[in-house]
Amino acid sequence: MSPAIALAFLPLVVTLLARYRHYFRLLVRAVLFRGIRDCLTGLRPEERAFSYVLTNALPGDPGHILATFDHWSSHCEYLAHLGPLKGQILTRLVTQQAPECVLELGTRCGYATLLIAQALPPGSRLVTVEMDPRTATVAEKVIRLAGFDECKVELIVGRSEEVIPRLKVQHRLHQAGLVLLGHRPRCYLRDLQLLEAHALLPAGATVLADHVLFPGAPRFLQYTKACGRYHCRLHHTGLQYFPAIRDGVAQLTYLGPG
Repeated sequence: MSPAIALAFLPLVVTLLARYRHYFRLLVRAVLFRGIRDCLTGLRPEERAFSYVLTNALPGDPGHILATFDHWSSHCEYLAHLGPLKGQILTRLVTQQAPECVLELGTRCGYATLLIAQALPPGSRLVTVEMDPRTATVAEKVIRLAGFDECKVELIVGRSEEVIPRLKVQHRLHQAGLVLLGHRPRCYLRDLQLLEAHALLPAGATVLADHVLFPGAPRFLQYTKACGRYHCRLHHTGLQYFPAIRDGVAQLTYLGPG
């Protein structure tokens, strides 16, 4: 390409970089820097974050552990967990509804797990599902470091589409008053329909789905609005630790099979 042609495109490049600078920063932090650190350390982001938490957080104090995760994610390395702003929505729902049983799909590093567990009333339990064994190992350590035992928080390692059909028989989860979808947005619709098919949602149950605008779950949103079995509310938020990137959390109230 000649210098003249390159100069002609320069204003366009500058405009695009200015307009999408937040996405560019996310790409650099979440992909480029992560890949370099993975190669240099041989560890995953969740494992590096846990090393920091183990060194700096107070054992048995879920709030302090969450604050330590927030500091790491804001200043050291991006982690795609719920974050403090969306976490307020989740905590408020758990506190208000006081469900006997909560199901979380996508434990990740255990961030949302701690938010739920510390807001649950005595006698309630949380069942959380993580597909990746290495990530689940980190989450298990985080959960136990926070002081929650297996009676309060049960972590299941496996693919959500394989775990959901056996929740009633193998894990004594007959119905979940609140479900958090935080794994892969492209799997939300499939897993919601599995929950319906196995009668795991009582009438009035709440389903909270993260990342429905970025990266987005359009088929999931279309289904929940069109099927007539849900009352839908969308909480508009920014992406955790990147508030200029528009995202949202869908809050669904299950009306029954209809």
